[in-house]
Amino acid sequence: MGHGSLSRRRVAVVTGTRAEYGLLRSTMEAVSAHPRMTLQLVATGMHLVRKFGFTVRDLERDGRHIDARIPMQRGTDDPADQAEGLARGVRGMARFFLAERSDIVVVLGDRIEAMAGALAAVATDRILAHIHGGDVAPGDTDEAYRHAISKLAHVHLTATRRAARRLIRMGEDPNRVHVVGAPGLDDIFQRFPSVARSSTKTGRRGVETIDERRRIARAKARGSGHGNEKSANRSAKTGRALVVYHPCGRSAAHEGRVMRAILAAVRACGMSATVLYPNSDRGHSGIIEAIEAQRRRATRDAMDVVRSLPRETYLDLLAGCDVLVGNSSSGIIEAPVMGTPSVNVGLRQQGRERGGRSVIDCGESRASIESAIRRALRKRPITGGSGVYGDGRAGRRIAEILARIPLDGTFRRKRNRY
Repeated sequence: MGHGSLSRRRVAVVTGTRAEYGLLRSTMEAVSAHPRMTLQLVATGMHLVRKFGFTVRDLERDGRHIDARIPMQRGTDDPADQAEGLARGVRGMARFFLAERSDIVVVLGDRIEAMAGALAAVATDRILAHIHGGDVAPGDTDEAYRHAISKLAHVHLTATRRAARRLIRMGEDPNRVHVVGAPGLDDIFQRFPSVARSSTKTGRRGVETIDERRRIARAKARGSGHGNEKSANRSAKTGRALVVYHPCGRSAAHEGRVMRAILAAVRACGMSATVLYPNSDRGHSGIIEAIEAQRRRATRDAMDVVRSLPRETYLDLLAGCDVLVGNSSSGIIEAPVMGTPSVNVGLRQQGRERGGRSVIDCGESRASIESAIRRALRKRPITGGSGVYGDGRAGRRIAEILARIPLDGTFRRKRNRY
């Protein structure tokens, strides 16, 4: 008999970063609203590290009841800290799943926090559901973590049909693989209705023009304390870049050089910038040092630096900027449906399906990045995304699937279908 056969299903959702929390919100809301399920929210990883903005406060501001706070990393570049953090996460989550009798554990993507949640779920005999499995994006450990989680998972909730086919080729049972779309589009389509119309119907922008969205986004950013009137006025004249660059597991020195090249390329294009701190992966300290060194030299008009942003503010900035520069998956998935061109630097997103033709790939040198930025700026205006990542209803689909999957021992026993 399953853990939750006589009561509402207890669904534990694991979140470890500001970005992944934004992607999981629609699923959390759909699970909470479902009559057959109860949400258990587990906050861990970067959420609990002050160096990266202590973003557990974003969950609290959203009115979330946090069932468990489980510290993992300490915010250093030390590989031993990463390994020890993984162990702390597995131990803490395993104890929580057992104590709170979780039926299903939901993780997203390929980060170390998701790996910890997956290991803890399987070790405690929970059903493991994996969102965004089957994607391709190399990174240092990303590919290994993602596919390892997929082999542990009992149910797969993929963003694209190609990702689903990839999982089936890996030996996963087709009956366990469900194409739901990318949950990162859910709140975009809700927040920007014309984006939803343009992406799912006509392929055109709809009623909101680029200038209108930029004006609204900058006003919202100023009201949230993540900008000022001078920088907004300056960016209206010179253009504004949103810069989000994460480490790829290489040395801090190498990652710092790439970050300096990005910032130099943005300056060479005469643009001001809003720069976000990276995630906590190995090499992040070099990126932060490069950002802070440039901040000391730059005026506030030319460069705003923020450790973290609420999802709504990030989407407003993404809608209002002239170009997104870096290696965030939001440049591949979210930016295209919003009509914002993106410059994808380096190999972190190599192989990931493009959400539209607005993505420009480039190398890590200043010259390559600068050339790509100038090409991106010439691409405006841009039509809506390709539709490969779905229609903005992923969270609801995920909740319906979780409400009906079996919880018995037979479902927990997987067999490869090679």
